[in-house]
Amino acid sequence: MKKLLLGTAALALSATFATADVVRMATEGAYPPFNFINDAGNVDGFDIAVGNEVCARAQLTCEWVTNEWDSIIPNLVSGNYDTIAAGMSITAERDEVIDFTQAYAPPDPSIYVAMSEDVDLNGGVIAAQTGTIQANHVAESGATLVEFATPDETIAAVKNGEVDAVIADKGFLEPFVTEDAELMFVSDNVMLGGGLGIGVRESDGELKAALDAAIQSMKDDGTLNELIKKWLPASALF
Repeated sequence: MKKLLLGTAALALSATFATADVVRMATEGAYPPFNFINDAGNVDGFDIAVGNEVCARAQLTCEWVTNEWDSIIPNLVSGNYDTIAAGMSITAERDEVIDFTQAYAPPDPSIYVAMSEDVDLNGGVIAAQTGTIQANHVAESGATLVEFATPDETIAAVKNGEVDAVIADKGFLEPFVTEDAELMFVSDNVMLGGGLGIGVRESDGELKAALDAAIQSMKDDGTLNELIKKWLPASALF
């Protein structure tokens, strides 16, 4: 009860951030189960579920837009939208350019997938999506990194023999391994980043405070863990 009361108090303080303000939230829309376009043509997934609940608790009107991953941070800085909720891990490098809320999910395990168990992960050719923590990990590992603009292209590169393996979030790769008998996990879990955060411009401190308070209230009453269980069942809880 004490935690719930603290969360409620924090939300009351954040309510000064203009009730019913419209916040444009950007996501990639191509990285299930974090974010994707559903059969109805709408954005869906864990990031969207969290973002909608955060906006509701912060008394903000949430409008979703999609943006390609490689330009998602520059377009936030340029003012094309107000936040990023796109399965984006909190890292020191990104934090130099934008600001982050507190984490709305613990670090999700990354993992390598290939078509053979005999893959040299330290000296082979490894695919990763451009601008991801996985790409940075490969670049530092000694392997040859091949970057692709979309996550689906990384899978295709493994399938057509262009690369030896791909590394990405386990939650993204698991359905491919389950549905394709040629694909297999070839590593243990690799823990990267500081969890998922909502990105905001460094100048938007009031908005960040309102979103932080909403996320904290979701942690305090268990709502956030329930969403993690639903969308990311293999991930750790708060």
